[in-house]
Amino acid sequence: MIRATYRTVAFVFSAAAAWPQAPAFEVATIKPAAPMEQGKMRIGFGGDAGRIAYSNVTLKDVIARAYNVKAYQVSGPSWMDSERYDITAKIPEGVPASKVPDMLQALLVERFRMSVRKENKEQAIYALIVGKNGPKLKATEDTAAGPAMAGPDGAKVNAPRGAMMVDGSGKIQANGVTLAALADMLSRLMDRPVIDMTGLEGRYDLTLEVAMEDLVGMKRMAGGMGPGPHAGGGDGGPAPDGNPRASMFSAVQQLGLKLDARKAPVDFIVVENAEKVATEN
Repeated sequence: MIRATYRTVAFVFSAAAAWPQAPAFEVATIKPAAPMEQGKMRIGFGGDAGRIAYSNVTLKDVIARAYNVKAYQVSGPSWMDSERYDITAKIPEGVPASKVPDMLQALLVERFRMSVRKENKEQAIYALIVGKNGPKLKATEDTAAGPAMAGPDGAKVNAPRGAMMVDGSGKIQANGVTLAALADMLSRLMDRPVIDMTGLEGRYDLTLEVAMEDLVGMKRMAGGMGPGPHAGGGDGGPAPDGNPRASMFSAVQQLGLKLDARKAPVDFIVVENAEKVATEN
């Protein structure tokens, strides 16, 4: 029998006391994102050396960036997965990019009245590993334009490096992605976090053949389980036939990879309190 052990370190931040040495954004605006058009998804993490510009992001997305963790390592109120925001902020001149996560943390504490704690707990996961016959991966070619990929509306576009797109049939195409990025994407669909343990470096062009109804079913299951420090049930084996996850297990195997159910210690950011509507500038 495996005894689950964990340690919890509580740290509650206040807008006045947190990060006294950290610089702050000169100007920062947080407002609700405009409703998305039916069937279209737009999420952006942009900006340049002098500012950040996030569009249509969830609070969970931003917390993951601020604390340098994956989305599945953030847990809290359910609305953190659904409410979306547009965030722009000006970085003071001379402040290095390495300081931006600390500045984001302070901004979230101030505007969302957020308090968090860190927790480390043994968690049910899927380890992304190399299959017994070796990987069957196509290394990304070093070209200026990415290969044409079919978007949600069926139109062909030259996707940028690191892009993942789903067409109307459910086929997932990824261009120039790391296997760590693939694991992150799978974590949003499966009933538990997926962690890259392949040991393979580099970037790859990947195609996963999964029926749209199975993708919808997996997303629904993942949403119900809510990956986090207290999620990850199940028997730990591959999904039985008829379960939407079975399609993803098979699709991953076509790449010469495998999703192996196991347990591993995982760090989490637990949001104990946050307000849905950000305060004004």
